[in-house]
Amino acid sequence: MEKGTQDELRRLTALGLHHRCAQGDLARVAALTLEINRRKKERGAVVCAHVYQAPDIILGIGDLVGDSYKLADDCRKTSAAEIIFCGVHFMAETAKILNPSKRVYVPSKNAGCSLSEGITAADVRRLKAEHPGLPVVTYINTSAEVKAESDCIVTSANASKILRRLYEKHKALIFVPDRFMGANLAKELGKTPGKDIFLWNATCVVHEKFDPALIEVYRKRYPGLVALAHAECPSELIKAVDFMGGTGDMMRYVESTNAAAYLLVTECGFGELAKLRFPEKNFIAMCRLCPYMKSITLDSVLALLKAPAAVEVTVPADIAARAKVAIDKMFELAA
Repeated sequence: MEKGTQDELRRLTALGLHHRCAQGDLARVAALTLEINRRKKERGAVVCAHVYQAPDIILGIGDLVGDSYKLADDCRKTSAAEIIFCGVHFMAETAKILNPSKRVYVPSKNAGCSLSEGITAADVRRLKAEHPGLPVVTYINTSAEVKAESDCIVTSANASKILRRLYEKHKALIFVPDRFMGANLAKELGKTPGKDIFLWNATCVVHEKFDPALIEVYRKRYPGLVALAHAECPSELIKAVDFMGGTGDMMRYVESTNAAAYLLVTECGFGELAKLRFPEKNFIAMCRLCPYMKSITLDSVLALLKAPAAVEVTVPADIAARAKVAIDKMFELAA
C-alpha cells in the first residue's frame, strides 16, 4: 500500500470509518477517497453529501454534510466553482437553481425520488385551478418544474414553522406531494385535510413501508427506548413514536438527550451516521435503504470526475427563476 493511501486510511479510521459500515475493503475505499479528493481540489469542486449517504462518502469526501435544508443553504453560500451533489436529483436541481453560474453534477443517473416522480407541474396547475387563491406549499422533494408552480418550498426541518406562519394570513392552503407528511402536519397544526389543507397522494418508497406494530415489539425488548420517526412515515406509525421530525431534528434530539436506546425510523444511512457521531449511545436498527441514494458510490463519484459532462444537471432559466422565488420564500419564512 502506498504511503498516501496509508495516510488516508489512518484519516478515515480516525473519523470512525470501519469495515462494517464501509462499502468494500477499507484499503480500496482509502485509495478511492484519496483520488477523489485530489481531483475535486484540482477542479475547484465541493462535495455535498446528504445524511442518507454511506459513511465512506460522508466521511471520505463530503465537504458539506446535512439534510435537504442545510445543504440548500450551504450551496447558496459556497464559493466553489463546481458542486458535486451526493444526494438525489431534485437536490442537485435546487443547488443549480441557487447557483445558476456554477456547474452542478449528481454522480448517478438513477438518483431519482419517488416523491419527486409522484407529481408533475401539470398536477399542481390543476390543483390551483380547483382551489383558486390558495398558496401552494411544496415539499423540497420535487422537481424544478413543480417548484416553479409553487409559492413556498419547505423541508421536513421547517415545514411546521412555515405552515404556521402561512396560516396566519391564509385560512387554507395546498400541500404537495407527500400525503403522509401532509396528514402528520395537519394533525400537529390542528387542521383538517380537505378543508384547511389540500393534499396530494404521493409517498416515499422508504418511509411508507414501516410497520407501526414493530415499535411496541422494540419497546418490550429494549426498556427505556425512545423511538424517533421521519415525518414522511404513515400517520399510524407516527402515533406510536416519541418524536417526529426531519433528519436534522432527529440528530439534535439524540444529541440533547440520553435515552437507554434510540430507534431511528428512517433511511439506514442516517442510523449509520448517528452511530459514528455518538458511539457511546445505543442505536437500534429499524431502517430501509433508499435505492436512489444508494445508487451513488465512490466509484460513481470518481467516474463523474473523469467525465463530468455525462451527469451535469441543468435547469431551464425561466423555470429556475420561478422556482427560486419559492425557494427564497422558504429561507425568508424559516429564518
